[in-house]
Amino acid sequence: MILVKSPREIEVMRRAGAVVGRFFEEVRPLILPGISTWDLELFADRFIARNGVRSAFKGYMGYTAHLCTSINEEVVHGIPSKDRVVREGDILSIDFGIVRDGFYGDSAMTFPVGAVSGVSSRLLAVTERSLAVGIGEVRPGNRLGDVSAAVQESVESEGFSVVRDFVGHGIGRSLHEDPQIPNFGKRGVGPKLMPGMTLAIEPMVNAGGWPVEVLADGWTVVTRDRSRSAHFEHTVAVTEDGCCILSIS
Repeated sequence: MILVKSPREIEVMRRAGAVVGRFFEEVRPLILPGISTWDLELFADRFIARNGVRSAFKGYMGYTAHLCTSINEEVVHGIPSKDRVVREGDILSIDFGIVRDGFYGDSAMTFPVGAVSGVSSRLLAVTERSLAVGIGEVRPGNRLGDVSAAVQESVESEGFSVVRDFVGHGIGRSLHEDPQIPNFGKRGVGPKLMPGMTLAIEPMVNAGGWPVEVLADGWTVVTRDRSRSAHFEHTVAVTEDGCCILSIS
């Protein structure tokens, strides 16, 4: 069941999303060669305490951290570790979410670590652009398939592939609500978008093929061919005349 939010509830979600947006502004300068993903986890712990919010991920279905930190061929759900140190030329995806006043905020970005190669640079640009293209389809009267198809078309036109096994989602009082939001699909199908719907749109894009697998830790998703992967996400609300992005400061 898709839960439509009232204007008051969307305003609460906007405030939650603003906290998430500030986190990414503050963490960006820390992502330098030599930093460990555990260092970033400790920063997130301090940030959460400082802002008086609750972690969305830590404890969720047994997950042990505030952040998902995924390096290079890791698609999503990488677990922060003292042993995972980023190097010059890596790409690092960070997924972060919080709960404020009973509502969730959720976003993800993939960062270059120092200078990155041509393929990695293109992968970041294409993935971020596909998120913008998908968000551009969010308006009353469109179908969810219009969003999914726009992401897929944008990515595949550049020779990359969209992950099929993991998708975006509705969001609100729960981290994951209906509907699921694939990054592939057909235009004109799926639920009709209406004002008050709140969606976490999150393209996961591979430089190689789309198949993925889960590592032995039960969480970390990697590309099957070990090509690099990027991930960008925003929480958005459908408005009367289009949409607004909630996960920015």
